[in-house]
Amino acid sequence: MPEPRPWVLLRGLGREARHWGSLPGLLAAATGSRIYTPDLPGNGRLWRQPSASSIAGQLRQLRLQLASPLSHGPVQVLAISLGGMVALEWATHHPEEVARLALVNTSLAGLAPPWQRLRWQRYPALLRLLWQDMAKREHGILQITSNLPVRRQAVLHDWQRWQQACPVSAGNLLRQLAAAARYRPPTAWPHCPALLLNSQQDQLVHPRCSQRLAQASGWPLRQHPYAGHDLALDDPLWLAQQVASWVRHEAKPALAIAPRGYATPPGAR
Repeated sequence: MPEPRPWVLLRGLGREARHWGSLPGLLAAATGSRIYTPDLPGNGRLWRQPSASSIAGQLRQLRLQLASPLSHGPVQVLAISLGGMVALEWATHHPEEVARLALVNTSLAGLAPPWQRLRWQRYPALLRLLWQDMAKREHGILQITSNLPVRRQAVLHDWQRWQQACPVSAGNLLRQLAAAARYRPPTAWPHCPALLLNSQQDQLVHPRCSQRLAQASGWPLRQHPYAGHDLALDDPLWLAQQVASWVRHEAKPALAIAPRGYATPPGAR
């Protein structure tokens, strides 16, 4: 059998490859694929570089990093939030490079109003994050993006340490926010297979954003019942299993919502 296409994982606003946590290993085990976790400029290993102020600009920078794997054929892309916009731009304008898309908690202008793409209740906290020191910023980000105190506590020290070593500047955060705010959906949806996943209890982006994207595109949507915006942190095993299951059975019904009996874990807020 031919080797499965590699997966490229793209994080969101102000996040880097290390924030994927255990997901790359879980996805590799579930799919048998090689995993690439590049950083978008301004984040992680590329923290000294300016972030592009458009999604198209971020895509140009990304494709340069991935020249080697792309030389062997198309890749599969799993992306969260802002990373999902970059992935969608990629599949739209370079369809020969993208074999499959899995988009997590992604929102698009034109399909959802601004106060749902970023819940208006979070505006004050998000503005404070721009000017806080690194330790407080990471604590605040976790409060907004994770619904599980145990998960937040387990990663807080590492996340603070990573930001001290590779700080994301306020300027780069603003450029990334501007790129996300201005991005519009394509006039024609990519033809590659695509899956949408979201968190029903997302405190940052309203779940309706993914639902409206599913309605507009016709792509299947799978919903997690209790995770926060950072689904890869709150339940990486569920995410890896859902993607692997979809790859094996792409002909499933268009909407697959977790059953009502799916238990909320202790400590979920």
